[in-house]
Amino acid sequence: MNIRLIALDMDGTLLKTDKSIHSDTIRDIEQAGRKGIHVVYCSGRAVPEIFPYVPYLKFMRYGVCMSGALIYDFKERKTVYLRAIAREYVQKIVEAAKQDDGMVHFLTDQESVVRADQVVHMADFHMGVYQPLFAEITRKVSDMAEEAEHYDLIPKVNVYFHSKEARQQAYKTLKGLPLSFAFAEGTSLEMTAHGVTKAAGLHELAKYLGISMEETLAIGDADNDRAVLEAAGFAVAMGNAKREIKEICAAVTGDNDHNGVGEAIQRYAL
Repeated sequence: MNIRLIALDMDGTLLKTDKSIHSDTIRDIEQAGRKGIHVVYCSGRAVPEIFPYVPYLKFMRYGVCMSGALIYDFKERKTVYLRAIAREYVQKIVEAAKQDDGMVHFLTDQESVVRADQVVHMADFHMGVYQPLFAEITRKVSDMAEEAEHYDLIPKVNVYFHSKEARQQAYKTLKGLPLSFAFAEGTSLEMTAHGVTKAAGLHELAKYLGISMEETLAIGDADNDRAVLEAAGFAVAMGNAKREIKEICAAVTGDNDHNGVGEAIQRYAL
């Protein structure tokens, strides 16, 4: 295989369970970078949530961020591509979240915004592992409905619910809107503009770099990676991935706590 672009999911893939990066993974990414292979983030995370890792991954210049809604150049610190949700639909999302007092999270190209009183209770939404990050990088506001009035467009909106049942109820309320949906984490619902997927984002980045999709390798572990794994030239599932994800991939590597990403890079790209 002639792999020129490697797309890495972050949570459950590039990152260990404690949200750190294995030192061997950094080494293997650097080796690929020195050989001229583009290794890129391919994540549901927004730019501010990726920035803490950038100093450790100097060969990862580009990111397919917010599940494909935005492509960002971390070297030049500029947006390459953006597709966003209109305000009227953002308002409907915020309203649907009220049924469960869900934690609404706005992700823009510049910042990450949440309700102040919910950040200290993220474990209630099955997101406790992210609480230190959110405490550090988010802008906290008192009312998300009021905050929504300040935007014409928002690239991505997440809602973290107390239960899967509450998430399902909100999805039923919203599924008729022109949005793309992904079930993530334990009880999270991720929403982007209609047609936005990690696969579409990777396609836009590959085109920007002059690379064909046949020359791409994608590595992931969860349902929100399905589209990009199906679209890439070669797909690898993490050892900790769901069974359904492993079944659609050409190969399975080690888990995220034992350098599964580096193992895949060495075996299939180098």
